[in-house]
Parts: sequence; C-alpha cells; structure tokens
Amino acid sequence: MGSQANQALPAGSRLENYRIVRTLASGGFSFVYLAHDESDAPVVIKEYLPATLAVRTGTSASPTIAPADVGRFNYGLKCFFEEGRALAGLQHPNVVRVLNFFRANDTVYLVMRYEHGRSLETHIRHRRGLPEEVWLRSTFAQLLNGLREVHSNKLLHLDIKPANVYLRDDDSPILLDFGAARQTLSAEGGKLPPTYTPGYAAPEQYARSGELGPWSDIYSVGATVYACLAGAAPQPAHRRLRKDELRPARKAWDDRYSALLLDIVDWCLRLDHLERPQSVLALQKALLGEKDPEHRGSTPFLERAFRFGRK
Repeated sequence: MGSQANQALPAGSRLENYRIVRTLASGGFSFVYLAHDESDAPVVIKEYLPATLAVRTGTSASPTIAPADVGRFNYGLKCFFEEGRALAGLQHPNVVRVLNFFRANDTVYLVMRYEHGRSLETHIRHRRGLPEEVWLRSTFAQLLNGLREVHSNKLLHLDIKPANVYLRDDDSPILLDFGAARQTLSAEGGKLPPTYTPGYAAPEQYARSGELGPWSDIYSVGATVYACLAGAAPQPAHRRLRKDELRPARKAWDDRYSALLLDIVDWCLRLDHLERPQSVLALQKALLGEKDPEHRGSTPFLERAFRFGRK
C-alpha cells in the first residue's frame, strides 16, 4: 500500500477514559492528539498509524490494511506497544512521562503527560541571534541526564533532533518521541528496521550492520547543538561519508563560543563512532568540566576529551 493521507480522529472521539480535543501533529507514522482525561486534565495521546501500511478515511475509527501489509503493520504495532511498556517504566524529569498505553481501534495508543512549553525546533526558528553558551551548556547537560536514564534501561533513542526536544516554560528540556526506542542495547535490537532523520542520524544508522550504541545518540546530540548554532541541521552523515563538507564548529563560531564547547560539538560529530564519546557520562563530564587555564587554543580540547572518553 502506498503512502496516503490518513484522517485523524475527530474532536470529541472517546478512547477509553480520554476525550480527544484536537490534533496536535501528524506524520507518516502517527497522529498526536491533545485530549482530556476523566478529571478533565490535559494529556497527549500518540496513535500508531503508519501511512504506508494503513488507511483511515473517516468512515471508521479502525484503519484498513491491505492483506500484503498486515504482517508489517502488526510487527510495527508490537514494537510501538513494547515502546510504551518500556517508557512507562521511566520516571525522569528530562524524559517524557508515559502515563498509559492501550489497544483500541485495531491499533495502539500512548498517553503522555501534557507539558507547557515549545519544541527546541520552534525555539531555534523564532530566536534572535545566537544562544548564550551558559544556556546551551545548562540545557544540554540536563537533557543528557535524561539520556543517561534511557541508556541505563538498555534503550536507545536514535531520533534526537530539535523537534524531539521540548522546552518547558522554565526552559528545562524533555526528550520526546521515542519512536526509535524499540532499538535496544541487546542483540535483538539489530533485527529491527533502522529509524533515522538525515542530518541528525549517526553514520552507523544508515548501515544494516552498523554498530549502534550510546555513541549513536551522542552523534545526534552533537548535531542538535550544531543546529542551535547554525539554525539548520548539519550535512547528513551519509553524504559526509562520501564528501565531508561540514564546517567544524571550532572554525564556524570560534569568535562566539569557548573552544571547550565547540570542540565537544566536533567530538560528538566524528564519523567514526570509536572517536566519539562512548558514554553520556563521558560527554557530561566534558561539557561541565572547567576549561584548563593553560589552554589557549593551541591544543584542541577534542584531543584531550577524546583520550578521557576512551579510558
């Protein structure tokens, strides 16, 4: 079945104890709704409905699936359900809170806590001038706290990008949309189809035999920081492998930010996964570390940080 325009559930639709208020977002994989629970408190509901496998015309809440696509649809549905199960066990202030997950209308729904704020993507689009370094380091240090919790539960995010980082009204960040979190640190993860966003995905996410690990999410973190500075995604990794035209952060913004921060961004964006930070903890320590008072830019921080991360 080719990709088609699916119909969202209309306002007023009931899903268990929830009532849909309006559609917040739609994409090729899912719909996201604002809803109210039985106490009339707002929640966010994400619905599994891949446009390439299922179609809903509006005459029925349940999608129509071609017989040839039933197997793939059900496999994705199982992964989506397992994602809900895994994320429901995570309780961290910098990770989206999954409150409930259930089956209905021949598909699966994830219910998440509603947060007031805006996406990092929106923040970048509407900002004036470059962000302050203190803000960048504080925001991403907090985000890395959440990512450490994800990795400690043997999950990978694999789709970190400005659209999937949400900033509360107090500027504290939250990791959203773990559609790729079905990839685990276990051997079973390699059997699942790749998920990536060009510009933010690590090179190994393009290769079927790529070695996925914490370093893959770390590449995406570096690409997200780079986007905060450039206002756009960096050159996609698969193109960089053919001809690397990405301007290093150290060269692009050396008159605006410390060598410490810029070298860390370039460290995260190394194409060879063994040359990146190998853990979130190593990256956090570098990000929050004091700059060597003897460092005057003659010895790239990247080299010293790289040695630290490989210990």
